[in-house]
Parts: sequence; C-alpha cells; structure tokens
Amino acid sequence: MRELEDLSHHIQNKISSLQCILDLSVVEFPQNKMKKLGQELFALDRLLEDFEKCLGQHKEQLKHLKELEELFRKDLEDVQHIKDNVPAHMPRKKGPSHGNEPVIKQNEETEIKPTQPENVKKTIKRYIREMEVIIMPEFESIPPYMKGRVSYDQLNAALHSINTAVTAKYKILQQSVKTLNNHSRKLHQRFKDQETKDTKGQFFVVEDDIREFTQMKVDKRFQGILNMLRHCQRLREVRGGGITRYMLL
Repeated sequence: MRELEDLSHHIQNKISSLQCILDLSVVEFPQNKMKKLGQELFALDRLLEDFEKCLGQHKEQLKHLKELEELFRKDLEDVQHIKDNVPAHMPRKKGPSHGNEPVIKQNEETEIKPTQPENVKKTIKRYIREMEVIIMPEFESIPPYMKGRVSYDQLNAALHSINTAVTAKYKILQQSVKTLNNHSRKLHQRFKDQETKDTKGQFFVVEDDIREFTQMKVDKRFQGILNMLRHCQRLREVRGGGITRYMLL
C-alpha cells in the first residue's frame, strides 16, 4: 500500500509539471524545451503503466485475502457448531485435582509400602468393564434396515443403560454374601447360577438384569438396539440353559 501511495504522489508531481509547461504553451518554446516536454510525457506514460501493474497486483492480493478471510470464517463457524453440539454422552476429561487429596509425608510412605500388593489386588478385583460409546462413523456404518428410527443419541443412551446394569450386577458379585440384604443375596445367587464356562472372567447381563437395574423396556425395540450393538462389536450373545446372555466385548 505504501508503494502505491509513493507512485501516485510521483505521478501527481509529473502531471503538475506538465500542466505548468502547457500553461506556458502560449509562449513559443525553443526546440530543446519541446524535446524536454516530449521526454516528460514519455516518462509519465511509463509511470502510468507501472501504476496500473502495481494496482493490478494489489487487487489480486486483496482478492486472495478476502478468500482467506471467508475460509477462516467458515472454519470458525464449524468449530463453534462442534463446541455447541457436543453430545451429552461424550466422555470428558477429568479436571485437575483441587488439592483435597491427603498429602503423604516421606516417613508415612515408607510405612504404607508393605501393604501395596494388597491394595493392587483389591483394585483389580473391583474392575468392571463397560462398553465404549458408539462414535458417529460406527453409527453411520449400521445398515438403515437395522437402525430403523433409532437415533445416534438414543443408541448411546441405551448403551449407557446396559453399562449401568453391568456395573450394578458386578458390584453385588464383588461383595461378601454376608454383607448383603435378602434381596441382594437372591440376586447374587441368581448371577452365580447363570455363569458358565464360556462366561468365566467375562462381564455379561441378561434381560432380567436390564429390568432390575434400569428403566429400559425389554421389547422389540430393545432387541433392535442389541443387534446394532452386536454390529458395532460392543457385545455378543451366549445362549444356554434357556437364557440369552449379553456378553461385553
């Protein structure tokens, strides 16, 4: 832009000089003055050509900058749309701790170390598997005849309900029978009776568990959701003893 201003200023000076010469044209010029006038006109013509070239270059740059501005604007709108429409079931990062955890001094840490293997054993025992949420590419890979009218959010809501049933079931199984009330003891025994050699070390639920621990209806729509979860490799069926077990993968 500075280059254009300098060139424009220079052209204006040339034009002013030529105007002065033309104003004095009533006087008869010597031959050498006429020659100088021709040179000035030629120089001015060259300057005008340079000015047009420079102006054309700046127009192209301005056009390019406007295109970039439009691209950035669209990207910003896309980012804002993603930010405003993050699914509620999407896992989120846990925030940093707020310093409420007890601080262990060096001498206290030494005393705790001998019991570390026992703590590790308890942590492994309490692990309960959960199905990961269905991501959009997986949902789009499900055949339309299988999806029916079930939406992406509805499918993941059902997935979370099944995870809730799995967690509730295995929390009971991981407790000592002596600590359970009568109802939980009956459930504990039923869970044990439903286990087979194929389910050893695996996590599974049956339809009764869904009814017991969730608000979901075990109906035709529920069966369709199970088909979609099998398609997305979140669970598989294990049949036997007149019971269908839905085992997490």
